Amino acid sequence: MSVITTNLPPLKESTKKAGNNKRWLMMALPIIVALLLMLVPVPDGLPPYAWHFFAIFVGVIVGLIFEPLPGAVIGLTGIVVISLGSQWLLFSPEQMADPKFKLAGASFKWAVSGFGNSTVWLIFGAFMFAAGYDKTQFGRRLALILVKYLGRRSLTLGYAIAFADLLLAPFTPSNTARSGGTIYPIIANLPPLYGSKPNDPSARKIGSYLMWVAITAACITSSMFLSALAPNLLALALVKSIVGINISWGMWFLAFLPLGLLLLLTMPLLAYWLYPPEVKVNDEVPKWASRELEKLGKLSRNEILLLVFVCSALVMWIFAASWIEPALAALLVIVLMLWTGVLNWNDITNNKAAWNTFVWFATLVALADGLSSTGFITWLGKEGGALMTGIAPGTATIVLLLAFYLLHYLFASTTAHTTALLPAMLTIASTIPGMNMEVFCLLMVTSLGIMGIITPYGTGPSPIYYGSGYLPTKDYWRLGTIFGGLFLAALLVIGYPWMSLMF
Repeated sequence: MSVITTNLPPLKESTKKAGNNKRWLMMALPIIVALLLMLVPVPDGLPPYAWHFFAIFVGVIVGLIFEPLPGAVIGLTGIVVISLGSQWLLFSPEQMADPKFKLAGASFKWAVSGFGNSTVWLIFGAFMFAAGYDKTQFGRRLALILVKYLGRRSLTLGYAIAFADLLLAPFTPSNTARSGGTIYPIIANLPPLYGSKPNDPSARKIGSYLMWVAITAACITSSMFLSALAPNLLALALVKSIVGINISWGMWFLAFLPLGLLLLLTMPLLAYWLYPPEVKVNDEVPKWASRELEKLGKLSRNEILLLVFVCSALVMWIFAASWIEPALAALLVIVLMLWTGVLNWNDITNNKAAWNTFVWFATLVALADGLSSTGFITWLGKEGGALMTGIAPGTATIVLLLAFYLLHYLFASTTAHTTALLPAMLTIASTIPGMNMEVFCLLMVTSLGIMGIITPYGTGPSPIYYGSGYLPTKDYWRLGTIFGGLFLAALLVIGYPWMSLMF
């Protein structure tokens, strides 16, 4: 016994030392990757500063994957490093030579540019909506109603979430508003009813499954309807101006309909198999939910006010997007909640998840924008066009779609992705003899929603679900790769032939 006892401390010390070594390795890995890329010869036709910017961007992505520090710290580090070395990493020699150019001011403006992005503020607003649902217990009430009627099986709850998104999607041109601002605040109240807590091993009881179903459903419906994602409308305008093809709401819907229905009907089940909840059937929980609803009694004043405010936001998101920016509508609702006492200022300042996600996503938006402003994305498009010379139309369609889809890893915004890459892809495709441009355009535009699943920053609601505490970093990247691959394969195997039959 004494031998075992005396050996315990060294074993503990050895474990602690191994843990520290692993942490230092994870912290060094993003730096090593960035430095190695910087040492690689700059590709022909690309300015050195653009290549070096890309190297640091890749280092940041590696840091976000392995997360040796919180994502917000990784993002802040990236923009600070680039801003400090902006004369070598961000701005061209021509810009530097301009006597009117002020390096310090331009570097700072770029560093904080992401904090002025409307999607970033809409994400922040969604977290505040969730805080209102939680504080007033209105979210708990809605969650209990769902559990009372559908909560016996985890799988039926998954389908309820998917179909709720489907019902809202045709009328909500922002998936952040729809999924992050409307659905997330409700379903965030479901896991605790089953003893499933965020940032805890119990998250896998049911919370992780429900959150994954919700973000996946948002991506599918964003591709299913022209009016379900703001960049879809931008893509439509670009297609018309560059290749002269008009895509109607009905044409878009019919083009994606077989694939969209298949994905919606199978996705909750696939998630159930690939990321199974520990709680699958529970006969007692619906009965308990019924008793808890009786205890809650009638709607309180604050619950009624919250319901009015949220419905007002939904109306503005659906019908008034031309007059009021969705993010501003969310801020208006937050102000109303503060003035009426639904929330107080401490509820805002104490919401660590909201601020962490706000900083993390804002810095990533700036970094992704830098890829375009340095000319890296333009160079990538030209190189892609050169590689397409002499390739058969069908092969070219598949190669360009694969490139368009996978390059989304470089973007923290579907709008930025659409703006930067879609014109290049359309221009390249239009130069290939025999290319069916109607089919090609439909494949490109309908891929915009489903590609958002591949990363924790791929589309507006992604950071909200990622920041929920139910989807650990390694799980999100793993599932994003699996589901992103499945969606892409389905688009090629089912969507491509179906669209070819249409045209």
